[in-house]
Amino acid sequence: MKLNADLTKRACCDTTQQHWENSPSVGVDRLRIECDDEQPPVERVTTIVRFAPGSQFSGHVHGGGEEFLVLQGTFSDQHADFPAGSYVRNPKGTGHAPHSDEGCTILVKLWQMHPDDKQQFSINTLDESLWKKNKLAGDTLPLFSADYESVCMIRWPAGTQLNNLEFPGGVEYFILEGSFSDQQASYTAGSWLRLPVNSTQDINVLEDCLLLQKSGHLKKPVSYV
Repeated sequence: MKLNADLTKRACCDTTQQHWENSPSVGVDRLRIECDDEQPPVERVTTIVRFAPGSQFSGHVHGGGEEFLVLQGTFSDQHADFPAGSYVRNPKGTGHAPHSDEGCTILVKLWQMHPDDKQQFSINTLDESLWKKNKLAGDTLPLFSADYESVCMIRWPAGTQLNNLEFPGGVEYFILEGSFSDQQASYTAGSWLRLPVNSTQDINVLEDCLLLQKSGHLKKPVSYV
């Protein structure tokens, strides 16, 4: 299946208007945002996964790494419990058996982690002490940084205008709260947007906005084929 698979093109979707699919595990549903899985065993995918209370997913190893943000509820595995706001990176070769007692929803990216990434970690994005304050450009919480990729959370207050932003390695957003617009469209909570390499952007923040931003990763996309 291919969905928003051409990384050289702009892509966006409003996940609140998309349809959920059943996964192989009972009680676990998923909503695909981007997908390119036509060269098994590689399944490059960005998806929202929803666990019903008491559901679980069979144990598995991350052949291409896993990165996720807990949007609602508490996600659990044999390592820990991860409440809403937890950002987690599980490098290539790690594995777990996920479950959720109370139910949860996560945004997850698979088969997109650079093979040099070796550190397995989690960050509580609700910890205010980790945020860097900036009244002009918005508050930021760095989550991961390397030559090939940067990931952060951003809070933009309504009325913020950011002009002539340049993204030589491309950029990707998932909006958790609020809304903003650019030259192409407006984006509300639940929207996903990806801009290709060498994109520029003018941003106007319409409502106080909280989002996850990933940049630089499209210049040399990871491939395990």
